[in-house]
Amino acid sequence: FTVLIPIYHIASVNDVLAIYVVLLSHFARYQVEDESSHLDEMPLMMSEEGFENDESDYHTLPRARISQRRRGLEWFICGGWKFLCTSCSDWLINICRRKKDLKARTVWLGCPEKCEEKYPKNAIKNQKYNIFTFIPGVLYEQFKFFLNLYFLVVSCSQFVPALKIGYLYTYWAPLGFVLTVTVVREAVDEFRRYKRDKEMNSQLYSKLTVRGKVQVKSSDIQVGDLIIVEKLDGETDWKLKVAVSCTQRLPALGDLFSINAYVYAQKPQLDIHSFEGTFTREDSDPAVHESLSIENTLWASTVVASGTVIGVVIYTGKETRSVMNTSNPKNKVGLLDLELNQLTKALFLALVALSVVMVTLQGFVGPWYRNLFRFLLLFSYIIPISLRVNLDMGKAAYGWMIMKDDNIPGTVVRTSTIPEELGRLVYLLTDKTGTLTQNEMIFKRLHLGTVSYGTDTMDEIQIRYRWISIHVLSPFLNLPSRKPQSSAPKVRKSVSSRIHEAVKAIALCHNVTPVYESRAGVSAETEYAEVDQDFSDENRTYQASSPDEVALVQWTESVGLTLVNRDLTSMQLKTPGGHILTYYILQIFPFTSESKRMGIIVRDESSGEITFYMKGADVAMSTIVQYNDWLEEECGNMAREGLRTLVVAKKSLTEEQYQDFESRYNQAKLSIHDRNLKVAAVVESLEREMELLCLTGVEDQLQADVRPTLEMLRNAGIKIWMLTGDKLETATCIAKSSHLVSRNQDIHIFRPVATRGEAHLELNAFRRKHDCALVISGDSLEVCLKYYEHEFVELACQCPAVVCCRCSPTQKAHIVKLLQHHTGKRTCAIGNSWHNPHSKICSKCNQQEGKQASLAADFSITQFKHIGRLLMVHGRNSYKRSAALGQFVMHRGLIISTMQAVFSSVFYFASVPLYQGFLMVGYATIYTMFPVFSLVLDQDVKPEMALLYPELYKDLTKGRSLSFKTFLIWVLISIYQGGILMYGALLLFESEFVHVVAISFTALILTELLMVALTIRTWHWLMVVAEFLSLGCYVASLAFLNEYFDVAFITTVTFLWKVSAITVVSCLPLYILKYLKRKFSPPSYSKLTS
Repeated sequence: FTVLIPIYHIASVNDVLAIYVVLLSHFARYQVEDESSHLDEMPLMMSEEGFENDESDYHTLPRARISQRRRGLEWFICGGWKFLCTSCSDWLINICRRKKDLKARTVWLGCPEKCEEKYPKNAIKNQKYNIFTFIPGVLYEQFKFFLNLYFLVVSCSQFVPALKIGYLYTYWAPLGFVLTVTVVREAVDEFRRYKRDKEMNSQLYSKLTVRGKVQVKSSDIQVGDLIIVEKLDGETDWKLKVAVSCTQRLPALGDLFSINAYVYAQKPQLDIHSFEGTFTREDSDPAVHESLSIENTLWASTVVASGTVIGVVIYTGKETRSVMNTSNPKNKVGLLDLELNQLTKALFLALVALSVVMVTLQGFVGPWYRNLFRFLLLFSYIIPISLRVNLDMGKAAYGWMIMKDDNIPGTVVRTSTIPEELGRLVYLLTDKTGTLTQNEMIFKRLHLGTVSYGTDTMDEIQIRYRWISIHVLSPFLNLPSRKPQSSAPKVRKSVSSRIHEAVKAIALCHNVTPVYESRAGVSAETEYAEVDQDFSDENRTYQASSPDEVALVQWTESVGLTLVNRDLTSMQLKTPGGHILTYYILQIFPFTSESKRMGIIVRDESSGEITFYMKGADVAMSTIVQYNDWLEEECGNMAREGLRTLVVAKKSLTEEQYQDFESRYNQAKLSIHDRNLKVAAVVESLEREMELLCLTGVEDQLQADVRPTLEMLRNAGIKIWMLTGDKLETATCIAKSSHLVSRNQDIHIFRPVATRGEAHLELNAFRRKHDCALVISGDSLEVCLKYYEHEFVELACQCPAVVCCRCSPTQKAHIVKLLQHHTGKRTCAIGNSWHNPHSKICSKCNQQEGKQASLAADFSITQFKHIGRLLMVHGRNSYKRSAALGQFVMHRGLIISTMQAVFSSVFYFASVPLYQGFLMVGYATIYTMFPVFSLVLDQDVKPEMALLYPELYKDLTKGRSLSFKTFLIWVLISIYQGGILMYGALLLFESEFVHVVAISFTALILTELLMVALTIRTWHWLMVVAEFLSLGCYVASLAFLNEYFDVAFITTVTFLWKVSAITVVSCLPLYILKYLKRKFSPPSYSKLTS
């Protein structure tokens, strides 16, 4: 899991090294402390008197309190105990594994033994447990839930003779089943992780030693080793990487061990976009010092696109960038699980209250505390142990249904714990590029200041460029040419020359590499395969790290200026006349999110002229180019068309100017402290008074059906936030064109703010607006969150749509966290650039840039339009089914506990069980399990109807399918049915008590089967099978239950009519009530189905 510095590049120096992000072997998860500082929360004052105070006074004010803090015992009971336990355990863990201070390091080439410190082993360990901690760990994870812990205590109590109220297996069999399923599932997952780790740790790599190449396992790689990375195929997203120039000049590989050289590297850190170090060779005279930056490094899992690289290992194991950026994933718990946990606690209180009532009615006779505990055990079925098993199996079924849905092909469910959350989303946060759009760029517009060209006039550019290339430039290439036509007007020549300059600048200022497919029969493995490759236009494709750059180079090719070859030091362009122009690359300044621009200095081979070209975002370039009166206005116009704009400029340099710059630049690159700042300062000395050449506009096309999907989500009551790195005008235009903002909706554009006072005034202005979409930039957002976090989120949440532009990935993750913290609502992040999302559901579009990102998602979808069906159909069904299933399982426990209570009351409050042994186990399993679980196939409306009327989704977010109201209705049903079944059996039995058990238990099983039928809204053939299967199992088992039933009695007509009568009385009123409710107060979905 190493980080390599390429020091020797076999194959021609002209080859381009391509990387993705990480090298050699994927590594384990690694806990990293969250270093994000908490933003100040300041009260928003609605008068302006507060501005008279000094700015610094506000830092001494108390934080804004959203709710009054609870104190004392109330605080302890309402979660304080959990906070204290967590704090104590964190403190102990920190003491046990104190992290050593990370330091900068000196790494000698090929000499791991010279390392001054011991560096971590380069092995992967993704396993949660080891052989000793597996059983304790799994048991802890299970028994930290109140439900399971309660049943463990109840089961253990049966070992105490005074508390024993039945057979041991009555309690231990269900608990054992639950634990066995969990342990087996965890063991399988753990074994898979172990196999993956072993496979990665055993991967062989070529290591260069004094004796030649040797094969080593990835887990045996050490800091200082020289590793050979060879060409691999298959990647499409390239990054240009450069080897150390000093070692490129060595005659043979073995000389790497004869030189006395070392790399000084910065300490391991989180930032994957920067690296600072120096390469020093001491045995030359004078000593060679070469600066190292991010372009000299290969992170773990890098793919080399051409040639072979030898690199020295700098970081291993847990000190690599990707491990330091990986935190242990949190187990996501759905809102439905939390609600059911609350109801379980309510049931426990009811259980205690019922037991106390029974003991009180007994009159606290004898050892009453023992009786109290026996009653707690008798009524323990109030809390159903099978609840979690049923729900977990249900969630697995929902995931399987989602992945098997032919209407959303390619959808992958990676988290089986939260499918119900898809049915309760309130906020959907989405990227733009690659999520709403296709991330396939098309060149749409070129503006030269006085004239603008669009798609319909591109052929004019082609004609003008060809004309000036042939008539004006051919004399300089010593080619015969006709004289320029004297009739051509002066303006025409001027525009043509400006077009020529613009096209040349666009063709030179980029990081694109042309790639050629090998001819049939020519091995691509050949070290110098380039010699045999076909350089014809049909075989050429372009590779770059950004699709924008490819679009620009493809456009220059369509105009007539074609990029035919590129290596580390030069590039060749082919003119319309077929002549090759060679330019030497002197310096490249890559694009960064901070600078928002990229530059290149080239020397023309034919004339020797040195030119500095630069292109970038208008915000970065407007201060660099010479004064003009059109750039800002035209950028706005293009942005309103939804185009991504780039400003292109150039500056001619003399030889003296360039030599002076180069010496200062190289000196800045060698510094270890504040290198980035010093290098930026030197480059900025060139970025002055540049000649503005042109403005380009590239369109990123919307994905299929984005508009109807967003409209559907909006109608479903989901508030959509679009977070993008694009400029404000582009983001606003995309928001309108994609129907993120409806046609008749106002848009409030939040003015740029930099201070607390400006933020206060702008928030006041925004507060006066009603029902309008908000558009805000990342910088203004940062200021608002710094001073008025709570107030800003409160106002933004009232908007139907929010667009955040110029937004960094870190800001995106922070916004998700803020929304959840302030609103407590379900949020879903969808896109490719969510770094460590804190959302409950992170659904990522599996587009070109998102293959890696999709692996970290809970749900992966291939197209944005699939989110509609995923939420409206599968989310709806998952939530409704789980709510019905959970409540029915509780009803199943409540009804038998009610019967036990009635039985005990009638028989002088005796703590004697009504049903014993197999009857209790069978009741919770084979007699009722299949029909109850078949509720996961139920649906209230057809998928087509749910998509046609997304308004139905609004009801789900209110949580009405599972609430204290619905829970109380089920409790009342259970009490009524339990009472009827028990009293009916007691009234109708004649002679023997065993008849009471037979009548009441049979009526109970029939009642449960009929209640499942009452709950079902849409029948599925498997539901019918489950009903008859359960009934058949019960009837068949009657022959073997001699211990509990009088077989002679249950075969009589008397038994049958008594059971039928009790069952009808317990169920018929509920069927009548359901019919009346559907007739006089039908639910919204029933109006549609009818």
